[in-house]
Amino acid sequence: MLPLPESNFQSRREFLRGLGLASAGTLLSTSLFERSVWAADVEDPLLAGRPLVRYPQKADLILLTSRPPQLETPIHYFEKAITPNDAFFVRYHVPPPTSVDLSTWRLKITGHVDKPLELSLDDLQRKFTRTSVVAVNQCSGNGRGYFSPRVFGGQWANGAMGNAEWTGVRLREILSQAGIKSGALDVTFKGLDRPGFTSIPDFVKSLNVSRISSDPDILVAYEMNGQPLPMLNGFPARLVVPGWYSTYWVKHLSEITVLYKEFDGFWMRKAYLIPNTPCACVEPGTTPASMVPINRMNVRSLIVSPHNGTHLPAAKPVTIKGIAFDGGVGLQEVSVSTDKGVSWEPAQLGKDLGNYSFREWSFNWTPTRKVSYRLMARAKNRRGESQPSDALWNPSGYMRNVIEGVDVMVD
Repeated sequence: MLPLPESNFQSRREFLRGLGLASAGTLLSTSLFERSVWAADVEDPLLAGRPLVRYPQKADLILLTSRPPQLETPIHYFEKAITPNDAFFVRYHVPPPTSVDLSTWRLKITGHVDKPLELSLDDLQRKFTRTSVVAVNQCSGNGRGYFSPRVFGGQWANGAMGNAEWTGVRLREILSQAGIKSGALDVTFKGLDRPGFTSIPDFVKSLNVSRISSDPDILVAYEMNGQPLPMLNGFPARLVVPGWYSTYWVKHLSEITVLYKEFDGFWMRKAYLIPNTPCACVEPGTTPASMVPINRMNVRSLIVSPHNGTHLPAAKPVTIKGIAFDGGVGLQEVSVSTDKGVSWEPAQLGKDLGNYSFREWSFNWTPTRKVSYRLMARAKNRRGESQPSDALWNPSGYMRNVIEGVDVMVD
């Protein structure tokens, strides 16, 4: 069983308390883990009043819900392209495991295969080619709290995402060793997290066999930024699907099943659906004519510094900084506007860590007038796809990528 760092927790009881869980008949409050709200977030009405909480192996993160844990990354962690493990957001649909015994844990590959496998963590690390990819893991509902009209679901701000170097084994290499039989169509993925009630379906996702076979970057990852996965980010192994939203990135992976038919489970056919339109959107408040499973991420950019509500001195240079990314095409440019979108100038792009990664950018600016300014950033990928000026709407609150900005005051 993996021991978690002593500095982060001292007992299984404390760990359970940190997850907002307890033994039968006992209710534990998350108040033991609350911290004061990070001052720079107070200017955002969506975040104002939300406590910061400290969970095992985690820094202070913004609490959305405690059962199951949903924790948001404060925006200042996006000043660098790589998000620290302890600051990485947390999203669960059902209660997560609180510990994993590596002496008994096995990743099972079954179904429409020639040779079913049961792989230990040691097997994954020693018997397959070690592979890494830097990729953004973003919740489908990142930014949902800003939708208008409002929609049902977790009211995330923009911190339900992170970027890391994921290391593990190519999924197609594992399936090749198992031997996919002719006629196989879908592959399903299931983790150790389990619903607390029988009325709630197990969280099982699927990918098409052809999608897996054609993409060498889909991994079963056992490391994150050179370290074992944190418990709340999927220890001991998780699926990594670069360029696609995190609903496919199954945590605590335990079962991979090859099917000879299309998978029709709840989390593929009833949940995580988007309008079947070119923009994945409909008129606000209307119902889509048809829906399809969400998949590839769209283009996004975010100003990280200065923060919303910052006061700046006149005639003093300031560097506007942020990050941008897309679903794997790669960024072509980021532009910045300091006049509410009337004019745009190119930003300086930082180091390219790969098409799936955050890309840092910066823009040097000297404000001359003592007025309020609206600063905005807009990204474009190599396919020419960019961000809309007006927010696109869908009934699930997914895929928000409108051009956003921050307001600053020059004194």
